[in-house]
Amino acid sequence: MRVIGLMSGTSHDAVDAAAADLVLDGDTVVLAPLGLVSEAYPEALRSALSAALPPAATTMREVCALDTRIGQAFAALAARADRELCEGRTDLIGSHGQTVYHWAEGGRVHGTLQLGQPAWIAEATGCPVVSDLRTRDVAAGGQGAPLVSLVDALWLRGRPGVCAALNLGGIANITVIAGAGDPLAFDTGPANALIDAAASDLTGGKLDHDADGAMAARGTVHEPLLERLLAEPYYALPAPKTTGKELFHASYLRAALAATGPVPDDDVLATVTELTARTVADAVRSVHATEVIASGGGTRNPTLMGALRRELGPIALRTSDDLGLPAAAKEAYAFAVLAFLTAHGLAGTVPSCTGARHASVLGSITPGRRGLGLPAPGRPAPTRLEIFRR
Repeated sequence: MRVIGLMSGTSHDAVDAAAADLVLDGDTVVLAPLGLVSEAYPEALRSALSAALPPAATTMREVCALDTRIGQAFAALAARADRELCEGRTDLIGSHGQTVYHWAEGGRVHGTLQLGQPAWIAEATGCPVVSDLRTRDVAAGGQGAPLVSLVDALWLRGRPGVCAALNLGGIANITVIAGAGDPLAFDTGPANALIDAAASDLTGGKLDHDADGAMAARGTVHEPLLERLLAEPYYALPAPKTTGKELFHASYLRAALAATGPVPDDDVLATVTELTARTVADAVRSVHATEVIASGGGTRNPTLMGALRRELGPIALRTSDDLGLPAAAKEAYAFAVLAFLTAHGLAGTVPSCTGARHASVLGSITPGRRGLGLPAPGRPAPTRLEIFRR
């Protein structure tokens, strides 16, 4: 089956589309990567999205407009991926959509909202679309995140020692795989969320991220600010746990700065970069990991990766590229796999990772032009994911 996975993370800077040929061979999912295309959100859409995110107020009219315009952006990129990567032969599309709110209170997730109306994607491509992938896990008592944990567990099971798959998006999360035991997954805290917020806030919106970690590299960690940020209660919560920009946003950073006094701009960037490295490394050490496999946009920030290597010390750090999955595309590939599993009537969650009462088949399906075929019952759940390198 030829599948496109669509993804826009909590940094909400662009939409990624990764295409793959996927085959279920006994208990193994075989993934042959076909490539990645990406497009930045139109500036007007990105500005409207940023303005509507917590802690800002918004209106139902704006939510409707965002749902439509994000769906249209996803649809345009899906059509491009179908042409350029799939020779017009796409069978299925998995769309994560754009997370705009993750309702977490009191250690529980009560709801989650991803925008990007899938009907636009189905109309533009003619393909069936699996979307709204997080909500079923939340309904089953789970955190709805990290959803990539099943793919990580299938892919990395059997590696020696204790392996931690790390995603450095807006929020950082890890999946921990150790021998034959149940995997564990949770959000460690901010990855790029506060770095991006600081870059934008301190430059009056001229920058939306710290390109190549240049500002952080020029600065020095401000220890009083770092200590205040590290005192955040979220870090002490037990796993499974999840968080988002509902907590880690520009106003959160402004409040910390107000309490510590003036800090030079480059030092602020150095400090929030160190915060990401420190909290990720603390989480990795807490699960006794012996290696870290990193992916996501944060892997392109050499200052962050250097700080993470320093904090991890003897724990090996590599990127998912080394194992056959491009770091920039891994999450999009993961949502292609989850859509593929849904199309076969197979569960896409691991209860030990999300905290759900049971594993669930994920998502809602929007039919394509050829209608909708249901999976044959009784297929065994896969236990492995193999990457086929052409």
